[in-house]
Amino acid sequence: MSMTTTTRSDDRTETLHLAFELGNGTWRLGFTTGFAQKPRERTVAARDAEAVLREIARAKERFELAPGCRVASCYEAGRDGFWLHRFLVAHGVENFVVDSSSIEVNRRKRRAKTDRLDVEKLLRLLLRYEAGERKAWSVVHVPSDAEEDARHLHRELLTLKRDRTRVTNRIRGLLANQGLEVDPRKDLPAQLERLRRWDGSALPDGLRRRLIREWEKAGFLTQQIQALSQERRRLIREAADPAMGKVMQLARLKGVGINSAWLHTMELFGWRAFRSGRQIGRLAGLTPTPHQSGDLQRELGIDKAGNKLVRWMAIEGAWAWLRFQPHSALSRWYEERFAHGGARIRKIGIVALARKLLVALWRYLETGVVPEGAELKERVVI
Repeated sequence: MSMTTTTRSDDRTETLHLAFELGNGTWRLGFTTGFAQKPRERTVAARDAEAVLREIARAKERFELAPGCRVASCYEAGRDGFWLHRFLVAHGVENFVVDSSSIEVNRRKRRAKTDRLDVEKLLRLLLRYEAGERKAWSVVHVPSDAEEDARHLHRELLTLKRDRTRVTNRIRGLLANQGLEVDPRKDLPAQLERLRRWDGSALPDGLRRRLIREWEKAGFLTQQIQALSQERRRLIREAADPAMGKVMQLARLKGVGINSAWLHTMELFGWRAFRSGRQIGRLAGLTPTPHQSGDLQRELGIDKAGNKLVRWMAIEGAWAWLRFQPHSALSRWYEERFAHGGARIRKIGIVALARKLLVALWRYLETGVVPEGAELKERVVI
């Protein structure tokens, strides 16, 4: 039997590669030094950062590496967010947060999937990436603590508005079940007193009490929405943060409201440095996906692999741009190419317009040059 031995070295160019498979109860760690090295796999309790450091030290001893050797790690972006990345970087580990949708998947009809196989696959991809194959996967750009924290306000605001919509729809549905309708934005108890069912009878007591409780929920959500909107206005007026300046700069354009300007800044333009418009389209998930094989060639639609909030707001903003900036070059381009087609063609065109508009807004923020033919507001109301 032949045995392969390794010689301990103090050369920092040696690298210990580490991959995480993050679960809710446990984390699986895989270590290796190269393609030919069998991975060393260990399991620790989820979110036990000190146990991770201990396993890294033990892996260095097991592979006879210097205590100060380079460590490169990776894990898939998900529920655990970026705190682990920041912890690892603070302890000298070079970490990569990977976009899960960019990881290669076997095309067999059925394929085995276990935590062990996932760790081994991540290790192989990490080795390929380290060897120079930059397209092995897509690495997520990690925001700072402040940049990540700035997203909470508008995301909470969107959540509250969706919750209020669900409550008001529930009120309408419960009354439609009785053949009745009301305006949930007005005084609901007074409306319920006047309502009569098909036989002239009043609403049953149980239904009336439930409707009032639902109306009170909607009122509470409205108060929270108003409080957050007021906080956002205060931040725009008082904050000296450069991001607030970008919000105001975008809001000066007709067709761009405070909601759109804030979301685009906090999710896209306020913390990312783009080199080209193509990068913006990819991050928003608005790039086309061509399918070509021999003589067969067709489009599969947009990839939808980017930030869904930015994509949703960009498409909403494109419709608003057509309405409030009808004389701009972008609106004229849409009118010439898509406006005279059917509903499907117009929807395809609005996605293309949304991508072009995002790029135009980025250039406007970077250079201060207003998009061709666009008009500015006389004043911005916050």
